Amino acid sequence: MASHESALKAHRQNLVRRDRNRQLRSKLRNALRSIRALIDEDEFAKAKTELKGTVSLIDRMVTKGAIHRNAAARYKSRLTTQVVAKTAAQK
Repeated sequence: MASHESALKAHRQNLVRRDRNRQLRSKLRNALRSIRALIDEDEFAKAKTELKGTVSLIDRMVTKGAIHRNAAARYKSRLTTQVVAKTAAQK
């Protein structure tokens, strides 16, 4: 265990940041899981409306540093492609 005052403070900060990042990633995973479930259940209208909120959440995760911007771009691209493709196939 660290014994310097600055090292102890850094350890405390790491604990707080780890908890915050875990909460953020959990929130993101839940949102991704729910929109993917909507796509699988063929509820495309609902998925389309939820897509906007999910994309916004993904962007927020990038600004907070919870995920990398390239990972965010990949999530957004794949979700949008799935929703658009399934909506077009349904018509």
